[in-house]
Amino acid sequence: MGSIGLRNVGVTATTQLFSGLNLVITDGDRVGLIAGNGGGKTTLLRCLMGNAEASEGEIIRSRGLRIGFVEQDVPEGLLDLPLCEAVRRALPPVERESESWRVDVVLDEFETPEALRERPLRALSGGWQRLALIARIWVNQPDALLLDEPTNHLDLAKLFQLEAWINLATRNMPVVIASHDRDFLDATTNRTLFLRSGTSHFFAHPFSKARQLLADADAAAETAQEKQLKEAKRLRRNANELKNIGINSGSDLLTVKAKYLRQRAEAIEAGARPLHQERSGTIRLTNSGTHAKVLIDIADVTVTTPKGEPLFKIGKLHAFQEDRIVILGANGAGKSQLVRLLRKATAEPGSVPGIKVSPSVVVGYSDQDMSQLPLKISPLDFIAGNFKIGDQRSIALLAGAGFVAEKQAKRIAELSFGQRARLGLLALRLTEPNFYLLDEPTNHVDIAGQEALESEILAQQACSILVSHDRRFVRSIGTRFLLIDGKKLVEVASPEPFFAKMAAERE
Repeated sequence: MGSIGLRNVGVTATTQLFSGLNLVITDGDRVGLIAGNGGGKTTLLRCLMGNAEASEGEIIRSRGLRIGFVEQDVPEGLLDLPLCEAVRRALPPVERESESWRVDVVLDEFETPEALRERPLRALSGGWQRLALIARIWVNQPDALLLDEPTNHLDLAKLFQLEAWINLATRNMPVVIASHDRDFLDATTNRTLFLRSGTSHFFAHPFSKARQLLADADAAAETAQEKQLKEAKRLRRNANELKNIGINSGSDLLTVKAKYLRQRAEAIEAGARPLHQERSGTIRLTNSGTHAKVLIDIADVTVTTPKGEPLFKIGKLHAFQEDRIVILGANGAGKSQLVRLLRKATAEPGSVPGIKVSPSVVVGYSDQDMSQLPLKISPLDFIAGNFKIGDQRSIALLAGAGFVAEKQAKRIAELSFGQRARLGLLALRLTEPNFYLLDEPTNHVDIAGQEALESEILAQQACSILVSHDRRFVRSIGTRFLLIDGKKLVEVASPEPFFAKMAAERE
């Protein structure tokens, strides 16, 4: 039986990330680890692994427990290795010859096509690179598994594949999964730890149920604090009244009692804990509006690969005001190619035959690689320079988006992907669009940010065309759904049959 125990564990970097963690993770516990960007998820995973030291408390691992830690990024030194060799190199050097058969077993477990096994990691999709990292850990047969953002870059097919694998292969071991994918967490976890700089919360439930319990706990804490502060205010008011009466009447007893009431009020105020606030910043969008009824008009357009090979055809498609159109399709079907084609058509009206763009369209564009961000300059230079709003206004906006002064001055290339995503969303807002063209907008955005983004898209009611593998996001914001079905684009009533089909293919 394997377990990882935490006793009063806390970590303080420039600020306190978390403290007072007390829990035991044992066989069969699959813990979803939830925190905002920069909230300490990766730090805690490294502490559990033993790659980092906690600032306080202790972590107790079962004797001989072999922990596998799947980090987010592929090490640069592996990118030019064939997939099969990259996994083999994860074995201890003395076992690489005698135990190399395990590599094929693990790659078979992940249903890896033979054609991919000899390709360099650099030539593989982000999804296959992610599965390669998991395979490198799994080949060493760990007793416990730590996964840091395992769904990054996965398409729906691989998402369902990973869900099925976790539920089967890791069901009898301790597992901790840091993820922002809410449906994935519901499908793979049975415990949830909400990591906070104040009081963290642990629930013996998957994410959605735990999220509701957390909301109830937060609401109760807010009510209790309001009651406490109201009582402190009453005590101060009474203390002032008694003090005045005592002074006017010369009563030392009333003066002493007034002092006692003030001390009680101060004790209540000192004991009131600050309510939790997400430190990753706010997300806001806008809709500059338009009088045009039809923003995009498409007729007889063929979407092709970058080499010009046809992928699918669009007969007729109109994008109206307030439409939120989600493009559905299997990996490689051409979703991102359609977004790129629409990007070109909106940036250069008339450049794509068959696509008419209303002259009033102001497009807000973001792709999954965040290619709109210039990596060599700082966030402050990017915002102030691109939007001509001055340094002071730019500093305030960046601070509101969760960027402390130090982060504002760093090169964008040095920021985490979560911070880049929030910077991209701030730039999207400042563009003041009336039409949003978004490819995987929730990539690297934490759960609080995803919920805020959904609320903003719904509130602004701007016309949008989106691609996303985030099932909950799609369900929350979509009003129309277009499916790439074979060689044509067809409108469907709901995304659910497509989701069900993708899931069934993994069974």
